[in-house]
Amino acid sequence: MDQKCTPDVVCFIADCVINTIQLNQTFVVSDIWESQYFIKNTRAIFNKPWATDKKAQHEYDKFIQQPLKMLAYAQILEVKKNGNQNVYKIRNEEILDYIAQRERNTYNFLYCYFEKVLTDSGLWRYFIDYKNNPQTNEYNELKARYTRFIIGHTAINGEVEVYRIFPKILNVFAVENQLQGSEKGHISKYIFTFSDLMYNRKNWRDLNKEKSITRQEAELQGFDTEQQEAYNLYYVQKAIALIRKIHSESEVHDQWGNGEATQVHHIFPKSDFPQIAHYIENLILLTATQHNTKAHPSNKTQQINKDYQLTCLLAKSDSIENSLLRFGEKHYRKESFVYIVNLGLSANVELTITFPELKRELIRLYNVA
Repeated sequence: MDQKCTPDVVCFIADCVINTIQLNQTFVVSDIWESQYFIKNTRAIFNKPWATDKKAQHEYDKFIQQPLKMLAYAQILEVKKNGNQNVYKIRNEEILDYIAQRERNTYNFLYCYFEKVLTDSGLWRYFIDYKNNPQTNEYNELKARYTRFIIGHTAINGEVEVYRIFPKILNVFAVENQLQGSEKGHISKYIFTFSDLMYNRKNWRDLNKEKSITRQEAELQGFDTEQQEAYNLYYVQKAIALIRKIHSESEVHDQWGNGEATQVHHIFPKSDFPQIAHYIENLILLTATQHNTKAHPSNKTQQINKDYQLTCLLAKSDSIENSLLRFGEKHYRKESFVYIVNLGLSANVELTITFPELKRELIRLYNVA
């Protein structure tokens, strides 16, 4: 582990590997660094200098190398030394693809990975002790035990480096167990949340431009709207690609569903609901006929057929339920689907609802609308 191994960075680097490296191809850091996929998207997502800027060389080397080395230790990648250079190769494409799909998947992987390594190392029980009593003394005791272990069993011989790495592990554990984490060398004053784990924490992307102001006004107020649009585009395109990977035929089985499913449709339009435009739970694979004549009447892409929107939501509910039964949360999350329903329909559906109940509630909501 190291500072750059946050869920969003690891997810992005895994995505770069998936999109730029062939399965049996060996690669080095520069192969990722010099790819157009990395150059374009790292600027949009992380608000960093251009990857081609030589002044940023040391920063980008760590940004790519640290996640790759962690993935190699976890045996998701293979790594060999060629002189002073690490040479990598994909070892477990399935898990790498899972990590690359979205940050929540990366977080799930990190938690499982930490639990495995810490259990094998005899340290997990001390994390459980902290979970049972998350107070300052217990935090300090856990940090001291972890530090002694790392210095005693690895090539790291200084406390400063251990102190830099410790929060990246404890904070994932804290989020999973709804505990205080580690911040600025001390126990945090608040319970850590998923968003607190991100490298992009307190970033420009959290400052959503008000719909009531113009683009020019937003730029005057300090919003980089062009960069925000590039950021949104990356995540929407990534979600669309994932839908195409998950499904091979239309998710709506009606009379217009015959033929090749080539269209990925936003159930709730991205122009009206930009905050869920990249949620795969809000995307559905359709045939061209379904998309151009039913979802959007007469191919008017700015219009939505409300009746067919309900049809899509019911079909998406089936897709998500079946996927959860077969694969767990590999692709979809029920919580995310409930969220997009509540947002899109101004509803208040509880997370505890079953899928049959949810479908009945969707029908009711559209009938009273």
